[in-house]
Amino acid sequence: MTNVISLSVPQRRQTFSQNADALIDVFANHRRTSEDVFWLKENGELLNILECSGTPVKEESLAVYQQFYQQLPATMAFFAQYYRFYLSICLDLEDLGLKGNLGEQMGEWVATQGLAEAELSDLQRGEAFRLLSRRGKKIPIDTGLDDRLRQFINRSATFALPNKKAAYELTHIVFYLSEYGRRDPKLDAGAIQSLNFVGIIAYLDQNADLLAEICTALRFAGETPSQIWENWVLASLADFQVVTNSASSISDAYHEYFECSWLAATAKQDGIGQAVLGGRTQFQRGDVAAGPLRNISNLLLEMDAERSPDWEVMRPIVEREIDEEGYGILLQAQNATDDFAAFFEEFSRVNIAV
Repeated sequence: MTNVISLSVPQRRQTFSQNADALIDVFANHRRTSEDVFWLKENGELLNILECSGTPVKEESLAVYQQFYQQLPATMAFFAQYYRFYLSICLDLEDLGLKGNLGEQMGEWVATQGLAEAELSDLQRGEAFRLLSRRGKKIPIDTGLDDRLRQFINRSATFALPNKKAAYELTHIVFYLSEYGRRDPKLDAGAIQSLNFVGIIAYLDQNADLLAEICTALRFAGETPSQIWENWVLASLADFQVVTNSASSISDAYHEYFECSWLAATAKQDGIGQAVLGGRTQFQRGDVAAGPLRNISNLLLEMDAERSPDWEVMRPIVEREIDEEGYGILLQAQNATDDFAAFFEEFSRVNIAV
């Protein structure tokens, strides 16, 4: 009788740069159709990361977008509500190497139509102005926009409370002010503290998607993010399972995969994940331990008037109430930044009365 030994062969590992062409195939061809607004979102995010990280892309890979690109002016004119998606994709395709100059034509149309001035949100207005400036379009200057954006990100108390909408607005404002790492955004100390506060929350919540954006934004601001944070994001990238299957669901963690990969490329850490082979692909994150953020918040709520804004007073009380795994995460969160005590003073909400 012959004994048969089964050997487990590990899946090939590759960097984001090595996966770039396969990722284009996956998102352009195999998850959604270009008529779907979520196709615009996924492809817009991918192309933006490829362009601003300087990741080389083969000309033949970009050819998959050729027909979509040629139809962009007419498509954008009809679906003007999505003009930022269309203009961003167009500019990134051209800057990645797709031949053409439709971006200039489209930017001129957007400027003529006054679409940037029609934005109610300062965040979206900031994105629109940044897109138009990429081809040197002359647009009416909103003299107060920069001041309003900076006022928002300088109020660090806003970012000491769990608020994902505000947190992602913070990172995107830094992206726009820095032109995605191309210039010094000249952030004030309050804005840097805001980024650190959100980083603490993201780590306590074990949210790699948000923490990756925070680390990237800090790098764009000329800061060196906590090694604890970046190492954890890179480890999260390595944990991803890239599953190619015609029946794979596209309800997955692709955005988290993008953000972790982007940070790896920005930090030149060569974060390595599984090879992307093309075809219909799902990006699955392994099991993630629940961070202690919710437990700490619930404890503070229950303590009511007995809680203190002083972390050294509250530390032994909090540590008694969380499990061993949560304690390890909390300890790392404290070691990651000098802003933890200042963060907790706001997070405790002791000094807020209605």
